[in-house]
Amino acid sequence: MKVGLIGLPGSGKTSLFNALTRSQARLHDYDAHDTSVNIATIPVPDRRFDIAVEICRPKKQVQASLEVVDGAARIQLGERGSTFGTDFFAGLRTVDAFVLVVDAFRADQASPVRDADAVAQELLLADLTVLDNRLARLEKSRAAKRLSAADAIEETAIRSLHAMLDDMRPIRLASLTPEEERVARNFALVTAKPLILVLNVAEDALQMPTPLQTEARTYAEGAGLPLITLCAKLEAEIAQMSPDEERDYLEAMGLEESARDALIRVAYQQLGLLTFFTVGADEVRAWTIRAGTTALGAAEKVHTDIARTFIRAEVMEFDDFRQYGGWDAARAAGKMRLEGKDYVVRDGEIVHIRNSRG
Repeated sequence: MKVGLIGLPGSGKTSLFNALTRSQARLHDYDAHDTSVNIATIPVPDRRFDIAVEICRPKKQVQASLEVVDGAARIQLGERGSTFGTDFFAGLRTVDAFVLVVDAFRADQASPVRDADAVAQELLLADLTVLDNRLARLEKSRAAKRLSAADAIEETAIRSLHAMLDDMRPIRLASLTPEEERVARNFALVTAKPLILVLNVAEDALQMPTPLQTEARTYAEGAGLPLITLCAKLEAEIAQMSPDEERDYLEAMGLEESARDALIRVAYQQLGLLTFFTVGADEVRAWTIRAGTTALGAAEKVHTDIARTFIRAEVMEFDDFRQYGGWDAARAAGKMRLEGKDYVVRDGEIVHIRNSRG
């Protein structure tokens, strides 16, 4: 899964990218000649995974991960201000979720809400343009009496989605019919994708919230957006610390986790993803699946051969695994249960697959 950082020039996207990825990517120049894109795969922080590793002490450990992209959807700076070119719209469709970064750290910044709304409007216009183009082609087919029954069904769905966008409603907030979902997916409509708002504030504003933060919170609630408030510059500095230094710093600040880690978890959740674990002395692994995935789907995630020879899923609640100090002890205490292929896997469960090959 790929998460794209978007926002107006100077909002702090690359600083946030460096914080998320613990890297030191250079800032973009925001001119027509700078086409660089920063891409990195980052682990999803999960205390349950850490506990499983502590208990099992495996030879190998594999965390869940996300891909983060900075610069794929570029907004250019010109004489008349920020412009949303074709590269911006093309880049939007390559990612699965967006993190919209808005500037609230500069003294001369009038309104981060204005900036967030400017980008949100462009996302709506991008989808309207795609749907308008498709409707024009369908209307030509109708005029030439070549409109098929499938085309007619698609046209109805497109007009419904178009009406939502005309009402300034992003598609992600609507309850869609299966056909509307298919259209949104096939055309990679950007307002159907999860969007997280990040308010990038000055370091001193973390301890003393400003009116801009109150304004942004009200806007996010009204738009149905998750809001994360952070100082990207500070988070980038924290990300360069050793694990012990970072832990000491967070404890001194009275924080359980960095804003960076909180953002990664929210992005993971907004994508409709969850984690199940396989544990043992050889390997502890966190597997990423979509919410609603069955035991058979989880088996297929592990290996297609395991899915083909599926017999039963051995399932254990993570709290039982932790309480009894491991899989074997928890199973001996009767905390392991058998489930069939249609069982829907829940977040955090430990799932081992019994199959006919071993």
